[in-house]
Amino acid sequence: MFHVHGIQGWVFSGTLEQLRQQQLVTGPARVRRTAPMGADASPSTALPSGGSGHALGVEAVQAYGQAAATHVRRPLTCAADVMSSPAFTVPAEASLRAAWQMLARQGISQAPVVDAEGRLVGMVGRAELMPAASLEPPGAASESARLSQPVTAVMWSPVPSTAPDTDLRRVAALLLHTGLPGVPVSGDGGEVLGFVSRTDLLRALAADPPLDVWG
Repeated sequence: MFHVHGIQGWVFSGTLEQLRQQQLVTGPARVRRTAPMGADASPSTALPSGGSGHALGVEAVQAYGQAAATHVRRPLTCAADVMSSPAFTVPAEASLRAAWQMLARQGISQAPVVDAEGRLVGMVGRAELMPAASLEPPGAASESARLSQPVTAVMWSPVPSTAPDTDLRRVAALLLHTGLPGVPVSGDGGEVLGFVSRTDLLRALAADPPLDVWG
């Protein structure tokens, strides 16, 4: 199930096929900088001296079997399995400069925009904020009018969101269809529960072989 939310509130709920007919999403998407993938590699373990390669192989197989017995892998199937939660959000009343600084501090490229009640109203990325958040020093005369605008002046709105239990393949299809860099995960009332970016999908594919996400 997908929803669409804007400044006036809820706009639409339905399937991906129905959403494709709405053509409600505004704002062209741009390629975003993706956060570096965390490295969880553990230090290499030195092989014990002595013994045959065959014996070492048997020990390795036994160790793998013991690990597999204690760790049950659950296939990744829906948005809730890969979403970032809690999602970082930008208040709708934030200025363009404040929104730029918020994203920069978090090291992210886009975020959902929420109203005073925490309901989804749009989405904003650095690509939209960059022309406003120029490298002029604070206090420059030319920046005051432009940078004091609310983030609602440049955000994508209305914007689609997805339910937590939506199949990941359909989430990926939505991103391909809209060109958006990510999709908020929301509840029925428009509250933001999480966020699924293209990076989240790629990380899930890279970190969970074989590709259970498509199983």
